[in-house]
Amino acid sequence: MAVNGILGIKLGMTQIFADDGTAVPCTVLQAGPCVVVQRRTKNTDGYEAVQLGLVEFIKPQRVNKARTGHFKKANVAPLRYLKEIRIDDAKDEAKSGDRVLVENFKVGELVDVTGVSKGKGFQGGVKRWHFRGGAASHGSRFHRAPGGIGASSFPSRVWKGQHFPGHMGNERKTSKNLRVVKVDSEENLLLVRGAVAGPQGSYIFIRKVKAHL
Repeated sequence: MAVNGILGIKLGMTQIFADDGTAVPCTVLQAGPCVVVQRRTKNTDGYEAVQLGLVEFIKPQRVNKARTGHFKKANVAPLRYLKEIRIDDAKDEAKSGDRVLVENFKVGELVDVTGVSKGKGFQGGVKRWHFRGGAASHGSRFHRAPGGIGASSFPSRVWKGQHFPGHMGNERKTSKNLRVVKVDSEENLLLVRGAVAGPQGSYIFIRKVKAHL
């Protein structure tokens, strides 16, 4: 099966020690187990993909009728987190009910991990956009204000994309080219070097980095 991605949950951060004694910061991810809920083909849907679901307990009354029928058709238990993954190989024989496990990943591989960053509410320009701010001396009266936002005669308006105070965080972020440090198939754990967006317990999507020719 040529599925090169897996769903999971961010558990937190830790560190492990390399052979030379250096500390390596790692993020611990629960990667799977996942199950194929639906197989999309180019003949019926116009593209090749599989719909994966993360296996975890969910009360039946928490699943609406539409999803209940969807899971019943696939002959799988109700799932909370679903995501489609494109498949390059049209001859892939993945079908509903197949399992996708963390064993598909190997130590040393590079992966991209996508999650939703922590929401930080309404923030000013200094925190949101790293503005320098004004002088801190007495009588300055210009400490964390945004400053000038455009010219006068031209263009006589504010440019699109101008950095302002506003809502910060709670955005879809992808941490790219993280190296797999450890794979624990018994506990469905994947340790990657570096940080991953999102709080502990948040859903994430792990995908292998395509090899560049």
